[in-house]
Amino acid sequence: MAEKASILDEQSINRALTRIAHEIIERNKGIEECILVGIKTRGAFLAKRLAERIESIEGKAIKTGELDITLYRDDLSLKNDSEEALVQQVDITHDVTDKKVILVDDVLYTGRTVRAAMDAVMDLGRPAQIQLAVLVDRGHRELPIRADYVGKNIPTSSNERIVVKVTETDGIDAVTIYE
Repeated sequence: MAEKASILDEQSINRALTRIAHEIIERNKGIEECILVGIKTRGAFLAKRLAERIESIEGKAIKTGELDITLYRDDLSLKNDSEEALVQQVDITHDVTDKKVILVDDVLYTGRTVRAAMDAVMDLGRPAQIQLAVLVDRGHRELPIRADYVGKNIPTSSNERIVVKVTETDGIDAVTIYE
């Protein structure tokens, strides 16, 4: 695959996350009943950044958690062609019952990752609401799922690929389209 276009750089990613943080606070009238849950891997890093921004705006920390939804996927992949499924990790120490859970992911595409994350959250309790924040919405949904907070809408063709890089794992913040 060849690089087609650079969509977001570090500065535009930071602006998008700051805007999403303000939108989360405004829509929920504060952060009292909210839990920010990042979908591993890059969604977890984006959730941490959102939590930092929200804390700097509100003056208090928002509850956070992380999900690895591997076992919840309907297209479960097996490790090394063995029959052993990859183990999912749920790192949410807060009770989700009657809370507003805000899932955070890097790219919204078919909606299957988000559906799997919702299943994982529902296994922990019954939240009052589940919201979705994504850095990039690229379209091509296969399930009736839409993001509540979007950093950037990037209409793509199905043969294009969106690659999100974050400093924590990739050494750079960038969003690029490959074809």
